[in-house]
Amino acid sequence: MSLATTPLPGLLFATEAYVPMAAALCQLAGLEPGAIDRKTFPDGERYRRLASDVSGRDVIVLGGTISDESTLELYDLACAAAKYGAKRLTLLIPYFGYGTMERAVKPGEVVTAKTRARLLSTVPVAAEPMRVVMVDLHSEGIPHYFEGPVRPVHLYAKPLVAAMVKALAGPEPDFVLASTDAGRAKWVESLANDLGVPAAFVLKRRLSGDQTEVMAMNAQVEGRHVIVYDDMIRTGGSLIEAAKAYRQAGASKVSAVATHGLFPGDSLAKLQASGAFARLATTDSHPAALRGASAFLTVEPLAPLLAQWLRAHP
Repeated sequence: MSLATTPLPGLLFATEAYVPMAAALCQLAGLEPGAIDRKTFPDGERYRRLASDVSGRDVIVLGGTISDESTLELYDLACAAAKYGAKRLTLLIPYFGYGTMERAVKPGEVVTAKTRARLLSTVPVAAEPMRVVMVDLHSEGIPHYFEGPVRPVHLYAKPLVAAMVKALAGPEPDFVLASTDAGRAKWVESLANDLGVPAAFVLKRRLSGDQTEVMAMNAQVEGRHVIVYDDMIRTGGSLIEAAKAYRQAGASKVSAVATHGLFPGDSLAKLQASGAFARLATTDSHPAALRGASAFLTVEPLAPLLAQWLRAHP
């Protein structure tokens, strides 16, 4: 007579940049934290070893492609887990970079989003197909770049974004949800309908790599709080131009919400110094957001959303 055994919880490993998120995710999703031995050699080469036994286990590897180095770390950890006998692999990628290079515009351009998806698709096959979970992608087509026995998942952070919008609005019911351009208008309109508020967007043209010009606006914003949504804040140039346009149209104040806050260099300081925004809010999908958290920038954890998905897809 065989005795029933309780299945072991999933084993979670994280890239260095996502160790803080991993701790919260383990607690929320009932995962076992995986141990990793790390060291760096004098020439910069990195040594990594999975110090937890992965054989026969469901293994989750958490890490964003925030840099080429982090992408390779994610790839290396996943390859090691497959090599040493993981039953199933799940890659949790809170921020999938390279989204602005999702297609070629000029001859000879490298479609980096595609080449990185192909790279991750070459992780050795475990006993079950690998799942790759990505959040609020800049381009809807990125999941189609993965190849072979890979199951890409595009997870939408809409409930979390809606909560951030409501928090910024506070007790003010008469706010307008806006986008930085027509490209995000459909997504913003859907969220605005859910919230029961008007949607607005601006039409703009790009003058250079980091400069845009607002051409027109579609909504009445005079005397109202405008909350701008964009999937990603990088340097914030487009966001500032849109905010200025809404302010010039009579908005009482402008705030902004994004799923991914990258804030390279001094871009966050420039956003605050522009005087265009009352407050900003993002998730912690990119580690840079946590480093910039302040009274001006609210950072909401993504771990509850990821934990909810993991619990729903054991």
